[in-house]
Amino acid sequence: MAREKLINAPLAPVLLAASIPVLYLLQTLTPDGGLSLAFRPATLTDGGWWPGVLTSMGLHAGWTHALINAAFAFAFGPPVARLFPGLRGAAVFFAYYIVCGLIGTLGFGLMHLDGETPMVGASGAVTGLLGGAIRLLGAGGGLKPLRDRSVLTTSAVILGLNLVTGLVGYTPGVESAGIAWEAHAFGYIAGLLLIGPLFKAFGGAPARPEQADDEDGAPPWTGPWAG
Repeated sequence: MAREKLINAPLAPVLLAASIPVLYLLQTLTPDGGLSLAFRPATLTDGGWWPGVLTSMGLHAGWTHALINAAFAFAFGPPVARLFPGLRGAAVFFAYYIVCGLIGTLGFGLMHLDGETPMVGASGAVTGLLGGAIRLLGAGGGLKPLRDRSVLTTSAVILGLNLVTGLVGYTPGVESAGIAWEAHAFGYIAGLLLIGPLFKAFGGAPARPEQADDEDGAPPWTGPWAG
């Protein structure tokens, strides 16, 4: 009998998840702990936003922060990565991840235009993967429409929990840092929307009616975040 693979996931999300703690290790070796590469919302108006808007997603506030994001990237990356085969597909996967992260960071910046507090973390990009996975999981090889009841219900729960967590302001392992819940929300919505045109571009087809939930269909899907 053939032995099953220990890790049954595409290479791209595995490399992505592994890169997060590696980047944090490199961050700890920098003289300023990576502070110069963080993103400050005020730079959107004073012109100094680049490259912090990009490099900030490679930084984290502590080992717990980095490992949590790595775990979520490993959990939600595979459904998205399987949509994009080959080397070209891997490039699209990483581009999708980065764009979701950029939108999350910029969304946070626009909500705090005068903010000087540095922001770090890949959470906006990771929640973008979650948004894509929500529309792919349970679709039988198709893509759930945005109006699908399970997509709407699960998204409402995820965004609601994100808002509550952000207002409470507790992050395990980095209690001294706040939570950029706005970046999570913008990143998630970006992933939810971007997966549609990418799915069509790679030759996918919408989920068949019996596979996608509607108002008269099966109960909404409850994923790890909907619990």
